[in-house]
Amino acid sequence: MALKTYRPLTPSSRFKILPAFDEITKKKPEKSLVTTRKRTGGRNNQGRLTCRHIGGGHKRKLRLIDFKRRKHGVSAEVIAIEYDPNRTARIALLQYADGEKAYILAPDGLGVGMKISSGPEAAPDLGNALPLGRIPPGSAIHNIELVPGRGGQMVRSAGQQAFLSNLEGGYALVKLPSGEIRKINDACYATIGQVGNVDHMNVSSGKAGRSRWLGVRPTVRGMVMNPIDHPMGGGNGKSKGGGGRQHPMSPWAQLSKGFKTRKKHKPSDRFIIERRKKK
Repeated sequence: MALKTYRPLTPSSRFKILPAFDEITKKKPEKSLVTTRKRTGGRNNQGRLTCRHIGGGHKRKLRLIDFKRRKHGVSAEVIAIEYDPNRTARIALLQYADGEKAYILAPDGLGVGMKISSGPEAAPDLGNALPLGRIPPGSAIHNIELVPGRGGQMVRSAGQQAFLSNLEGGYALVKLPSGEIRKINDACYATIGQVGNVDHMNVSSGKAGRSRWLGVRPTVRGMVMNPIDHPMGGGNGKSKGGGGRQHPMSPWAQLSKGFKTRKKHKPSDRFIIERRKKK
């Protein structure tokens, strides 16, 4: 993926770095694989705001992605690489030998005309989906299942990849992008390769308006609010008394730095071999 930079002729173009979309081969999505996407504006079913900074933005259609790679043993040809407004990764449109079409996350290096497949007998090649027990140790993988048959849940955003470290006792040891090493049932499926759109992390919007197009509303610092609006508000100007001496916290007075939100005795703790943050 290439990035475009702009001459600094205006304040918004000075720091703007946007994707060039060179890899996109088809502009309009497959009609049979899209559905309407209901927007909430951050409100729940009672109309109350439960998630801040959401609203507006361009209309989107939801692409139906096959995270399960359910057609085993059937070869598919990549007929297009498309943009998906709902995720950072690109998606690939597949056409199976029986004529059925499906979307998958496009791995880095996957191109139009390439053949891919899924199932326990598939070769461990780029874009193929196999059970973890059939993947050679050391391979880069993405779209990893946590429960067999549930569909890929981990390592799905642009540029991400995990590594299969070892296989032992019916489990695969997978090193996740965070650095955590986790045991996963070796019957769970994963896709070979790294998620595409690797340069997404280097994109710079350049202006606030582009965030509004994406449905992201402005964020205001708690320190500049009044005491009634935020625990860190108050004081005259940049005050250390009312707005800064206490620890950073959320509007609901939950500590925002260092406060552990994970349950102390979570059942899945037994599958974590090495933590993301080493003690």
